[in-house]
Amino acid sequence: MASPASPTPDARPGPALLSANTPQAIRDALVGSERREFEQRYAEEMASAAHTLNLTGVFTVLDTYRKIAEITQRQGPLAHQNMLERVARLQRGENVPTVSSQEHKAQINARLGH
Repeated sequence: MASPASPTPDARPGPALLSANTPQAIRDALVGSERREFEQRYAEEMASAAHTLNLTGVFTVLDTYRKIAEITQRQGPLAHQNMLERVARLQRGENVPTVSSQEHKAQINARLGH
């Protein structure tokens, strides 16, 4: 009988046990082009770190995209993807319906009951 101190080789933590700061968790929280950018930049920095033995670039990528992942999760993936699509349309010079900051503040205050 195996002791609790010697786990079986097949024992692997499931996704629920992973930290929100792991590369896998960060990638899984990202959507669309941000996920692809993360994968590319992370791979580039890991390759560089393998040669230089310097993880600074890896940590910078993880920190940057962890923040984006948190925003994505807070807004919801669909809302975040919609925002990314609006940004892309603006960058292409397309007309995108907008509201003034004053109007937006008024909408927020109305929702808050102020």
